This record gives sequence, structure tokens and C-alpha cells, in this order.
Amino acid sequence: MDGTARPGAGSAISATATAAAIFSLEWEADGVRHRDIRFAPKVRLDLDIFPRGLDAALMGRRAGDKATIDFGPGDLVPPPDSAKVARLPAAKFDSNFIPDRFLVPARGRYFPQGMISDGLPGLFKANNRPCRIVRIDGETLTVDLNSPFAGRAARLETEIVSVTEDSGQGGGRCQDWTEFLTDGPGMQARHLGQPTDFWQPEGFRRAVENDDASFYAKPRMAVHLDSRALAAVTDIYRRQLSSGMQVLDLMSSFRSHLPDDEGLGEVIGLGLNEQEMRRNPQLSGHVVHDLNANPRLPFGTGAFDACVCTVSVEYMRHPVDVFRDVARVLRPDSPFVLTFSHRWFPPKVTGLWTELHPFERTGFVLECLRESGFFADLGSESLRGLPRPADDGYFPQETVSDPVFAVWGRRIS
Repeated sequence: MDGTARPGAGSAISATATAAAIFSLEWEADGVRHRDIRFAPKVRLDLDIFPRGLDAALMGRRAGDKATIDFGPGDLVPPPDSAKVARLPAAKFDSNFIPDRFLVPARGRYFPQGMISDGLPGLFKANNRPCRIVRIDGETLTVDLNSPFAGRAARLETEIVSVTEDSGQGGGRCQDWTEFLTDGPGMQARHLGQPTDFWQPEGFRRAVENDDASFYAKPRMAVHLDSRALAAVTDIYRRQLSSGMQVLDLMSSFRSHLPDDEGLGEVIGLGLNEQEMRRNPQLSGHVVHDLNANPRLPFGTGAFDACVCTVSVEYMRHPVDVFRDVARVLRPDSPFVLTFSHRWFPPKVTGLWTELHPFERTGFVLECLRESGFFADLGSESLRGLPRPADDGYFPQETVSDPVFAVWGRRIS
């Protein structure tokens, strides 16, 4: 355990005080480093359930303090239980579980447990907890109902944002912080190191299959994410990029969300609407090009030091082909960073993307990087739960900031 309290920094956490905190869960699987960050507005030591040692680590902390705990395999979430791995007839998989959608079981994919409620006792249609298809043998499926984070080692860092004295009114509700922290993380990883099957052709179809250039012919000055989420995107790029880099902004628009304080070199945008890119103040130049019509990028080999793709990977029909050509135009050891969230243009998003759990999308993008064969030093990050800015158009109907997910890798030397 690490971190020390800072005297004189406001109220300290007591058993009855309420704290706001940022939890950062760091873990590794199959050589990929993951960091999952989640904001918690109300932490209460006397009411809540904590992972081993966390309540003691937080006692006496003040705003700005941090506490770190290392959990061994099985300390945070118990190891996988073989009793939660079951076989059932493939016919018991309810492909029509989601209205107007026909789902097909695939090895390594996650689906709601309610989809197999007719095949296993104790499950109900309303159960949306994930289960994983781990094996397909002809007419039989093997499913894993264990938590996706079961048995994983992790480092948990907790940063205190604020501490509020007890009002004396009592009340409140109990929060299980282990369940809170492991809701989603783990789904990015492969099952037993084996590739996940994301590659059914029907998964890359869209609701509207007309020419993409026609769909994007009219400028769409749309910002998909709120300002706090976009600031997080910029911070991710800031940590991955460095001064002087020649950057390719893939699937660019009228904003690039790159840091202005890094002294980047030229930034070249590739997108589908010239008017949008002309209005982008961060672009040094731009090219109109449809990646779905031709995944080959119109640039020379080794032309860039970095490539970013912001909330657009969900529109790629041939992501692995695109990733391979991104590798071609990058110099050795150059980063390729992709960020995404939960908003998109419905007519042009791939069907697969809409079916995937938000954390499973991270696993899909990582699988694309692996499948391309040209990227190493893979990593991912998620950020959820921050307060939504009060000046955002969706506030107060939505009070939580848009989630941000990021995946990156470096061009193999």
C-alpha cells in the first residue's frame, strides 16, 4: 500500500464522512496493459462494501491524497469457478433476443445471460449480465458465466477529490465497490489467450449501404462528445504524442482534438468532407479519401510519426486492411491511437459495433491491431462517470459525462 495523508488539506475521511474519488484500475492480460478509470461521487466508509484493505487505506485521507493497493490473482475477484462454465444446445441461444436484430454466437464473444435463459437453470430473460461463448462444437455451445475480471491481478489507485463532513441526517445506500470497479473491465481481454472471433461478414454491414461520399457530402459540424470527454481525449493524445511529430488525423473533420501545447509538426487530415477539414484550425493540409471504398492510404511509406483516429473506427468496414496500411505510412515505433465513445451516426455504424458491449469494443479494436500484424506495445484506457458539464446540450437530462475509451499500439520496428 502506498500514499500518505497531507495535513491541513481540508477535511479528512472519517467513518461517516462522504468522499468523491477517482478509482484507477491497472491490469495486464496477454501482454496488453489496461487502465480503467471511474469517478465515484459518494464513497462512505460506514455504509459501503470495499475490496480488501481499501477502507483502511482511505481512512484519514484528504482531497488530493492517493492510496494504492496491489491485488494478487483472485484477491479482487475470485478465480474462475468451473461450476459456472456450462454446455448447452446451440438451439437454446436466442438469436432474436434483441428486437430487429439477429445475433449469431461466436467464439470469445460476450452476450447477455438472458439470451441463454431457456438453456440453463437459474437464469432469467431480464438478466443482462455478460456471459462468454468459449467454445462452439457443432450443435453445442460452452458458455462461461464467471465475471470477466475473475482471478485477475490488478493495481488500484484511489485519488480523493473532495471530502464532505457528515450532515447528521443519516441514511444513504450501500455500494459494493468491487462490483462497481469490475463492471466492464476484463471484457477487453482474450479468452485463454485465444483470438476472439469478430469476423462474421454480416457484422460489417450498415443500416444504409449507399456511397459514403454521398452520405458525407454535406458538412456535418457535429461534436459527438461533451467538453469534459473531449478534454480527456486530448489528454490521451498528449500522453501518446510528442513535439515535432508529423501526425495523420484519420477520418478527420472540423476538429482534431489534438493538444495545442505539444508543438506538433504538420497535421494532415484524411476525411470525407473537404469543407469540414478546411475549417479545422489544427490541420496543415487535408485529403478527401473514402477508406471504405479503398483502404489504401494516399501517402508514401513512412510518411508520419503518429496516427490518431477520433470517434470514427466504428464506421470502418475493413478495419484490419486500414490498420495494415496505417502501419505502412507510419515510421517504426510510431503510435497509432484510437478513441471512441457511445455516440455515432446510426446509418453508417457497423452492425457489429452496435452489438458489442462498450468494453468489448476495446477488445475488438485491440484484435484489429493484432490481426494487422504490425503493432506491438498495445494498451487501452477507459474513463467513466465524471460529472457532465452544466453547459452541455444534454444536461440536465444526462448528468454523467460521455465515456471515453482508447486503444493504442506502436508500429513494429
